[in-house]
Amino acid sequence: MSQTAPAETMPAAFTVPDDVGALDQPTRSQKLRWAIVVDRSLPAGLAANAAACMAAAVGKAAPGLVGPDAADGAGDVHSGLPWTGCLVLAADGDQLQALRGAATRAEGVLVVDMPRAAQATSVYNEYLDAMAHTGHDEVEYLAVSVVGPRNRIAKLVGRLPLLR
Repeated sequence: MSQTAPAETMPAAFTVPDDVGALDQPTRSQKLRWAIVVDRSLPAGLAANAAACMAAAVGKAAPGLVGPDAADGAGDVHSGLPWTGCLVLAADGDQLQALRGAATRAEGVLVVDMPRAAQATSVYNEYLDAMAHTGHDEVEYLAVSVVGPRNRIAKLVGRLPLLR
């Protein structure tokens, strides 16, 4: 039996304001900032999986973050990439929990997270079921991604190191 989340529980799409995002400006000059923060205790493969899942979910929620496709000299087309750039940072579980809490309270910030249940299951409906049976305070995060005004994102993730 197929399960889908009710529409009213889905996060609203994040709208990239028209006055941000100059494709001819360096990422450090952009008014919008994107960071993915991954649990530093994860092995490399699971950390890469968490970051990739965050990127996919952010791309769905904020398609305006992805620039136009690029053609190379031979005319082959390469998919558009985020014009904001994307920091990939490391944190421990407590920091991820605190980051998610603070980010959900910050105005104008898109928050996407990856609970531990996502990597503990291999069938999506099992993930949905596991989450449905997990209390809000019991959710453990493997990754949290935040997108929003540069100054707000800097306050949220400014002291976290790069994931190595």
